[in-house]
Amino acid sequence: MTAQLEQLGRDVRALLLDFDGPVCSIFAGYPAPVVAQELVQSLRTRGAGFVGELASETDPLEVLRRTGTEGNHSLTSAIEDALTAAEVKAAETAEPTPYGREVIVAARQLGLPIAVVSNNSSQAIEAYLQRHRLARHVYAVVGRAYAEPRQMKPNPAPILHAARTLGVDPKLCVLLGDSLSDIEGAQASGTRVIAFANKRSKHRLFEQAGADVVVTSMREVAEALMRLDTSQAEARPDRP
Repeated sequence: MTAQLEQLGRDVRALLLDFDGPVCSIFAGYPAPVVAQELVQSLRTRGAGFVGELASETDPLEVLRRTGTEGNHSLTSAIEDALTAAEVKAAETAEPTPYGREVIVAARQLGLPIAVVSNNSSQAIEAYLQRHRLARHVYAVVGRAYAEPRQMKPNPAPILHAARTLGVDPKLCVLLGDSLSDIEGAQASGTRVIAFANKRSKHRLFEQAGADVVVTSMREVAEALMRLDTSQAEARPDRP
């Protein structure tokens, strides 16, 4: 595993990071099921006929996805706005993922440009990065396209957008994510993928999905990047 991570680090020229999972748990202090049901109540208030389908939904992103299938842009925009506001609020109490910060700092020290590519709103991501003094390490933030849930991962569009923003061929990028949608989006865009199995049940699932590498801790990634930085420094002919 260590050798695979280090080789991947040598092969790529940019790091794309999913947000909720690899960087933090955004809904740690403002639970996702609570947000989901607040969105459902908003739909109920607006008389949405499909609201019964979402009575037990616990994922706010799925509420947005389902709303988007109705083709009612006004309704989708209302749920988008409500979800974005909830995510910005949640960012205040988001729980940092252990070694997530170390991965970001180590990648920057190695010279890998970093973009956060997420199905969460860019406003929430930027608020978190500023709050945790990480914004200066991240070159670009590609969040959820406004009121266009079909553009969320596994759609490759946001991943390709991030690669273009960094000026790096997608084939020379690696996406670090914690979901099947990350793996599928990466494969569709031609990027490599490190799958973060932050739950035991995910490990085999991610291997079967064809992730390049599966890790169970962000520490593995951070340490691999730091070893690469050290080895490159030692290889410089002008070192003391």
